[in-house]
Amino acid sequence: MEEVQLIAGLRAKDRKTTEYLYDKYSRALFAVISRIVFDKDIAEEVFHDSFVKITRKIDHYDESKGRLYTWMANICRNSAIDKLRSKEISQSGKTNTIDDFVYGMESQSGTQEQIDGIGVKELMIELNDDQKFIVEYIYFKGYTHSEVSEEFDIPLGTVKSRVRAAIQVLKKNVARI
Repeated sequence: MEEVQLIAGLRAKDRKTTEYLYDKYSRALFAVISRIVFDKDIAEEVFHDSFVKITRKIDHYDESKGRLYTWMANICRNSAIDKLRSKEISQSGKTNTIDDFVYGMESQSGTQEQIDGIGVKELMIELNDDQKFIVEYIYFKGYTHSEVSEEFDIPLGTVKSRVRAAIQVLKKNVARI
């Protein structure tokens, strides 16, 4: 199904289109969330909420601002970050097991392969190591600019400059697609 047809079907609230969207994009969108929220149960909850939000807010999607996947991934990413910052999570006192950090969610769920399968790896190929590092932490792991600056002892202005430079390179790469 072409993206234009997909958008039209979602706007028409067509059930088969919604099922197609879920079948085609659920793993990739869940991978975006899993890179930020390590607890699988919470990540599933965030994914469910995000998917509902995507289907309900499809009329807010503007084709001129980017591709559908990018819009959906941003909703998922922002929902995951919001969940981590929520009182529910911060007051739970729960800590992740060491396995989450040593083995990572990527090896358990295949998220790395799924994200690479949608072309993100190819888009990032021209980024230098500093830019890749910044994109990894800010966009995939949900860090803020200030958190990256503090945790890795990089001046905040440098973090922002690297983000800006990375976005310019990514825009050129997307334009070629």
